[in-house]
Amino acid sequence: MTGPLVVAATALEASHVPAGLPVAVVGIGKVPSAHATTLAVAEHRPSSIVNIGTAGSLVGHEGLFVPSRVLNHDLSAAALRALGIDPEDELEIAGGDGSVLATGDTFVTDPVVRDALARRAGLVDMEGYAIAFVAARMGVPCRLVKHVSDQADDSALDWLDAVDASARVLGAWLADHV
Repeated sequence: MTGPLVVAATALEASHVPAGLPVAVVGIGKVPSAHATTLAVAEHRPSSIVNIGTAGSLVGHEGLFVPSRVLNHDLSAAALRALGIDPEDELEIAGGDGSVLATGDTFVTDPVVRDALARRAGLVDMEGYAIAFVAARMGVPCRLVKHVSDQADDSALDWLDAVDASARVLGAWLADHV
């Protein structure tokens, strides 16, 4: 095993990762990020994964969060449970700050979707659950580190303008904690 592997959805989010840390840019959405994370873990054999990235706030949060739980929010979990199938739609993440992240393939800007998700989580992204799922299945400890870039509303459409500020905060966190 090597040291930690930093995993980010986009190169923009990883643009301020401290030199010397290996980085895997895994793509946007659950399927691309799960696939690329699996390949990166197989190649690097890391001692841990640190998934950095931006997140929308569902409840007015600002700043940096290290979620303790992550949900797969766009899965028909209740229907699967009714069939007697455990969809494993929630994962606990050791060492978190108590916050909850909802992950789905929906780029959340709609207030109705945001309000429904806010009943279950404070943050939303598009990769965290998939990366944490792969890490758990491959026996690699994982931390999710998310910086709020928008309020999961129309402000999310300005993500390109906000991502560099988030990447700087994430890079500073890595310099202090990894």
